[in-house]
Amino acid sequence: MTDASALKHTPLHEAHIAAGAKMVDFGGWHMPLQYKGILAEHKAVREAVGIFDVSHMGEIDFTGARALDAIQRLVTNDASKLEDGQAMYTAVCYPDGGIVDDCIVYRRGPDNFRIVVNASNIEKDFAHFKEHAGELCSIVNHSEQTALLAVQGPEAVALVASLAGEHLRDVPPFSFAAGEIDGIKVYAARTGYTGEDGFELFIDVNHGPGPARAVWDAFVARGAEPIGLGARDTLRLEAKLCLYGNDIDASTTPLEARLGWTVKLRKAKRGAPFVGCEALKKQKKAGLSRALVGFKIVGKGFARPGALIVGEDGQEVGKVTSGGPAPHVGGGVGIGYVPIALTAPGTELTIQQRRKQLTAEVVKGPFYRRPDKGAAS
Repeated sequence: MTDASALKHTPLHEAHIAAGAKMVDFGGWHMPLQYKGILAEHKAVREAVGIFDVSHMGEIDFTGARALDAIQRLVTNDASKLEDGQAMYTAVCYPDGGIVDDCIVYRRGPDNFRIVVNASNIEKDFAHFKEHAGELCSIVNHSEQTALLAVQGPEAVALVASLAGEHLRDVPPFSFAAGEIDGIKVYAARTGYTGEDGFELFIDVNHGPGPARAVWDAFVARGAEPIGLGARDTLRLEAKLCLYGNDIDASTTPLEARLGWTVKLRKAKRGAPFVGCEALKKQKKAGLSRALVGFKIVGKGFARPGALIVGEDGQEVGKVTSGGPAPHVGGGVGIGYVPIALTAPGTELTIQQRRKQLTAEVVKGPFYRRPDKGAAS
């Protein structure tokens, strides 16, 4: 068992302990797994509003006259399309096309960009950024000076606006603006990882955890339910959002992971080739041999990460990368890589889990889509 004192703490660590959270080792961080229970917390986000401490995520800033050039070299998406106050989801690749990380790029000004990276990848990503674009601009890791809170759910936008400024109601998806809560400046980005509407709030904690704790307490006092990592995972799985280290990693490419919409190969023709561009061009031309699919379990049972997907002869054809219960939509769901011949919606899959076989059906799109975005596919 890991000694909790040896783990890293977010600025809100004491708030989680005070709330009686069940704490776990999450990639070297002492983080809340749950407070009142995963199912109750999942329900709170789907039906009302929850607040997450995601301060373990990394914030890496790019500044200088060639900051955009650096971003363009590093990410697969086309950051030249961004205007001040806008953000985009993207992938970062190795030269062979494998995924370094998936992240969000924020344009804070023409010479000022921020990339938010996954917690387990901060040091690796920072080194990758410096190696491939360090000569173009200043690249600084501000992760330890930044707290990040996510407020998500059908009531999230109204709650954030009531506390941080009514103008935030008008912030479009994947955009951000400044607000203020009890004299504390926050940057509110209309992004998230739950399938719900809401904001992620950046707070400067360079001088201590006080501002983050004050903002957290303000939301909890107004009815936001604290949400742990357990429900964060079930929520993102229902929304069919990839988890780095499970569904995507150095052995997978964005094209295989169905993230091709983030890969702008044409920007290379305009003088902005990105790391991994040539490898992805070749893969696209040759055609994919496998791809990531979502599936629903037929009948009872849950598929767990690592379970085998087998063919008619019982031989392995793929693996489940994420799987478990879908509390809101019901039943068991999962994600996994399978041969292209098995990717069409409606295709039947057989999952071998220990000594049991489960039948699953490939489905298109997310398992859950919030009501204002239409029915689930």
